[in-house]
Amino acid sequence: QVQLVESGGGLVQPGGSLRLACAGSGFPLDYYTIAWFRQAPGKEREGVSCTSASDNSTYYADSAKGRFTFARDNAKNTVYLQMNNLKPEDTAVYYCATDCRRSPYSNKIYSFGSWGQGTQVTVSS
Repeated sequence: QVQLVESGGGLVQPGGSLRLACAGSGFPLDYYTIAWFRQAPGKEREGVSCTSASDNSTYYADSAKGRFTFARDNAKNTVYLQMNNLKPEDTAVYYCATDCRRSPYSNKIYSFGSWGQGTQVTVSS
């Protein structure tokens, strides 16, 4: 089973950018569909993106469209989430996870695989 470790979180001002990384070990990440999730205090966990293993096509939640971009670096066995124009409502713990699916009915993203431990992103002035 693949192990995942997120990094790259931190404190950023509104309008700023962060790039989160999710490093895999134990198995190549390019075999997996990969999702990014986030969970803010007191809120439900939200799927932010889900990327296919075959062609890297990515579904983004409405909250992420136009601001977040997924990328893979297979040589480093790492995936990334580039987050631009960050807003205070993006504050959350961000997780990567494997084996994601998107419901065609609700567009909600689910993961059925491994999860990382999360990295905190705080957007505040």
